[in-house]
Amino acid sequence: MTRQHHPLGRLAARIARTFGGEAGAGILLIAVALAAILAANSPLAHAYHQLFHGTLPWSPIAKLNTLHLWINDALMALFFFVVGLEIKREVLDGELSRPDRRRLPVMAAAAGMAVPALIYIAIAGGTAGLSRGWAIPAATDIAFALGVLALIGKRAPASLRLFLLTVAIVDDLGAVAIIALFYTSTLKLGWLAFAAALLAGLAALNRMGITRAWPYVLLGGVLWFAVLHSGVHATVAGVLAALTVPMKLDRGGDSLLLRMEHAMAPLSAYLIVPLFGFANAGVALGGISLAAIASPLPLGIALGLFLGKQAGILGTIWAAHRLRLAQLPSSATWPQLWGMALLCGIGFTMSLFIAQLGFPTSPELVEEAKLGVLLGSLASALGGYLVLRFSARPA
Repeated sequence: MTRQHHPLGRLAARIARTFGGEAGAGILLIAVALAAILAANSPLAHAYHQLFHGTLPWSPIAKLNTLHLWINDALMALFFFVVGLEIKREVLDGELSRPDRRRLPVMAAAAGMAVPALIYIAIAGGTAGLSRGWAIPAATDIAFALGVLALIGKRAPASLRLFLLTVAIVDDLGAVAIIALFYTSTLKLGWLAFAAALLAGLAALNRMGITRAWPYVLLGGVLWFAVLHSGVHATVAGVLAALTVPMKLDRGGDSLLLRMEHAMAPLSAYLIVPLFGFANAGVALGGISLAAIASPLPLGIALGLFLGKQAGILGTIWAAHRLRLAQLPSSATWPQLWGMALLCGIGFTMSLFIAQLGFPTSPELVEEAKLGVLLGSLASALGGYLVLRFSARPA
């Protein structure tokens, strides 16, 4: 059964049509962010926070005793599963499969993560307790950035979208590695060994040529449960499980990986990510002043996203071009490349997620981090849109 005729495939296509593709995903994220901010600054503020952070009367997993934890540790594992599927497809048969194609976006993505982190450290690293937030401005929100680019339409060359997508995918891979390496609590070796055995089982299914979904879903769910209790953040299980899903094409040119990605990508973009955004973007604006915005944590994040991303990415593209290390995206002008680099400063989903991991015991710092993420992402989105809008060639 092909992706188009599979029931989940038909559902995915219907969801994508309903929301208007990439532009719709970006607009939906903007809408839920605004809704969360309005809820957090209205008479509904207490109900909003109680909904997500209040202790549930019952939970099948004691470790996840709030709706916020279910969203961040369980639903976001599905988001990372989709990210893992996308990364594997691109590495095996996409823009990351050939050295000449991946060289420039990989270099740009690496610099686009390093420079924001350095700016954050320069501004906030010297303040006690803030150094753990260094990775917050290093992330890029794929859906948000591509959604804003989609608003430009055909006036931006297709190569620009492809380059942005590739940079964002490499950025996501870097973010997953950062979460696994730097935001891991005390390891529990028993659970970790159990997770390793489950991962080996998933790899064995792939080696045996199993192409039915349910064994991967079953073992993947148990793997997530084991990783949740191992000390490694549970979302890493999503990426690890995705990397074991078979990519080999059948006689009809289809594969289990393509079917899963086709079915789950719209559900992730239009349900999981917006729900995460609504649960995490609510910032109480009462009492916020210029002094508060200029404090080290929000200022370091905002400037890291807005200045660091464009400086790292555009600077790397310019240097690679001057040194003849890689070719520029075809038909893209320098102003358009600048606009694309600005869009990479939209951190939203991943930045908010890392903020929760960076300051797990300090709600006050998380709120400050959210403010920096929203300010930096908003400035990057508006700046990128305006640069692309006025540099775009007529359709």
